[in-house]
Amino acid sequence: MSPLTLDRLPDTLVLHPGQALRASLDPATWIEMLEGCAQLVSPPSWFGDTVFTAKTVLNEGDVHRLERGGWIELSALTPVRLRVHAPRQAAVAPASRQPTETRPVMRLVRLLTGT
Repeated sequence: MSPLTLDRLPDTLVLHPGQALRASLDPATWIEMLEGCAQLVSPPSWFGDTVFTAKTVLNEGDVHRLERGGWIELSALTPVRLRVHAPRQAAVAPASRQPTETRPVMRLVRLLTGT
């Protein structure tokens, strides 16, 4: 089954066994497992000359905080219901300024892709 990739996450996500969610999350975002069990693959990191990712199994009731932002993959091992809590954003800019992307990771993606 192909992974689900979302730009903006809904309040509550439901994944069936075998489904995966790929999302770009900011630092200090936390994932709250309401039901089920899933495997989380952390954003890639460098260790010397090697890129690596850490895998963590999250069970019902677990809360996981992302220290670094980036692309994660969350694969459902059982039926899963979860919430993704984004860090608080700065105050809204004055109306005279153009609106900006509030998530730094997505702002970078838009700059790189020209969208």
